Amino acid sequence: MDGDLLPIGQFARLSRLSVKQLRHYDELGLLVPAHVDADSGYRYYRRTQARQALSIGLLRSLDVPLPVIAEVLSGTTGALTGVRETLEAELARRRRTLAALERVMADGLPAPAVRVSTEPARPVAMARESAAGAADVARATSAAIGRLTRAMSLTGTPTGPPQLIGLFPVELDDSSFEVRAALVLDRDSSAEPWQRAGLGVEVLPGGAFAGATHVGPYDQISLTAHAVLAWCAERGHPLRGPIREVYVSDPATTEPDRLVTHLMIPLEEQA
Repeated sequence: MDGDLLPIGQFARLSRLSVKQLRHYDELGLLVPAHVDADSGYRYYRRTQARQALSIGLLRSLDVPLPVIAEVLSGTTGALTGVRETLEAELARRRRTLAALERVMADGLPAPAVRVSTEPARPVAMARESAAGAADVARATSAAIGRLTRAMSLTGTPTGPPQLIGLFPVELDDSSFEVRAALVLDRDSSAEPWQRAGLGVEVLPGGAFAGATHVGPYDQISLTAHAVLAWCAERGHPLRGPIREVYVSDPATTEPDRLVTHLMIPLEEQA
């Protein structure tokens, strides 16, 4: 056997990896031993493999997934771009969480005035988008609303400012679920142009709703939702969905801290 070969334990210390990690990387084909004893199955590595092993350790410390590390080691151009985008998205989510926490610390747990109202049924154009989990709601909502606004440019907007409504399940967990966005139509609107644009036209049910007004960024609406859900629970109302977010302000012309959104939870079974 070549005298330049190091047993796995010695190579692990040299490369600052554990024996378990080295075995796992071998199984993945990420860092294959230079020699494997045919009788004992013991792994041996060359000193020249230490740079590759240390590079793997460095990239793992930066939260780079193993499949991407394989691309980096093979010289794939732009292999780390997706990792950077993922980390930036996570950082943005953490910043939003921190902002909401600071609002609770400054103002206490939210307790907006909850009102009960009766809403009529309304014809709407509906866009649907699948969200991969709670962290994907903002993207899915933006995508659904984007489809509605693009369709408006093709079909002509309803009379007056567009009335956009987001519809969300009560439970936002880590599994996939559907997010819907609705554009309220005039009662005499034809469904045909909206259907040509790839959107469904349906009736948004009316009925009794508990609601409160949220003033502030969209990513802090959960604070107001908490208050309305608590109000419903205290009065024995089943927590039904979908939760509605009625967007009053235009985010293109309104500062995030001044955005007005009416949050509504149905108090009776919706057809």
